[in-house]
Amino acid sequence: MPARAPRRTLRAGGFADIDWARPWFGQHEARGRRWQQAALAGYAPYLAELNADACVAAQRTGRGQPLSFISQDDLPEGTAYEAHIAATGCVPTRHNLHDFFNALAWFAFPRIKATLNARQGAAIDALGVGPTRGGVRDALTLFDENAVLYASSDRALVAALRGFDWHTLFVAGRARWEAPGAFASGDGRTARCEVRVFGHALLEKLIAPYAACTAHAWVVEVPEAYFTWSRAQRDAHLDETVSATLAADAALNGRSFAPLPVLGIPGWWPQNEDPAFYDDATVFRRGRRAR
Repeated sequence: MPARAPRRTLRAGGFADIDWARPWFGQHEARGRRWQQAALAGYAPYLAELNADACVAAQRTGRGQPLSFISQDDLPEGTAYEAHIAATGCVPTRHNLHDFFNALAWFAFPRIKATLNARQGAAIDALGVGPTRGGVRDALTLFDENAVLYASSDRALVAALRGFDWHTLFVAGRARWEAPGAFASGDGRTARCEVRVFGHALLEKLIAPYAACTAHAWVVEVPEAYFTWSRAQRDAHLDETVSATLAADAALNGRSFAPLPVLGIPGWWPQNEDPAFYDDATVFRRGRRAR
């Protein structure tokens, strides 16, 4: 496989660098394009656009506070970010891509975001803000920053993901992945798995994609009928199912996820049409199977 190309330099702010044709951004395109134009106009118009949407959606944060977005400068000094959101409903937001994608996640999967915030707030209440987060808070942060939701009705593909069996997952099982655009065209109804990008830091990294970019996959086993549902039904199912699991999982830790090199997803990167793409052991590692 060719050597990895150097990451390109992004323009100031980065908002103009979002390529909505990329499959990982498609889930946010309708709202994201509008927010992008506001962000390019300036910080104040950007926050105003976010808050207009929050008002219409009437969403809540981890402790039931109405969701809103404030300038990062309005976060009181010495106050923990997650604790402030839980207590006030106000999300400190910078004028950058990282926080742009974080805000989009609040609208795409509001229950998951509220659950993550509730658990972070509870952990801070119990243990305070120390030099380290601790295992549960680390796992919550991994989810928030770098997770994808891997929805599958095929147990063999789930086992392949968890077992680092990349050939079964991506090559032999290639036809069972929902292709980009298949949902809109009605051609994806024979699919058995799909991925939705949740983590906002992951989306930021995918502005300039590179082969080794790896997500923390949260597996959601879904019924076969899932792939006949509308996008809104799928979103609601994922939001409800994952938030309930996160709220109840007392043993949440870093091993709750499965590594997933995102450019290996069929249809997400032209080079992976060649099966030799998956031979790069520095990206598609053998993982825990070899230990």
